[in-house]
Amino acid sequence: MVHEHDYEERHITVIDEDGNEQLCEVIHTFDSEKFGKSYVLYTIVGAEEDEDGQIEIFASSFTPAENGEDGELQPIETEEEWDMIEEVLNSLEEEFELEDDEE
Repeated sequence: MVHEHDYEERHITVIDEDGNEQLCEVIHTFDSEKFGKSYVLYTIVGAEEDEDGQIEIFASSFTPAENGEDGELQPIETEEEWDMIEEVLNSLEEEFELEDDEE
């Protein structure tokens, strides 16, 4: 069972491998009971699209802090988690495509 969080457009700051801060836009957050974690999908604000018009989407797990503040982002370490995230991404893309078709 995956619980959806409905956040307004939100931004987070992520430190990249070089220690630089990147402003990122949160696309989607959800919880996984199977892994007992919350996950966030995000893109880097101002990132360039590739040749296919795609923007790279990043995913991290996080544990929400008790006070409702954002928790620490953690890297995703297992294949099972990546598989689940890909499923969520695929269903999100289908939703976006349906929304586009309605216009």
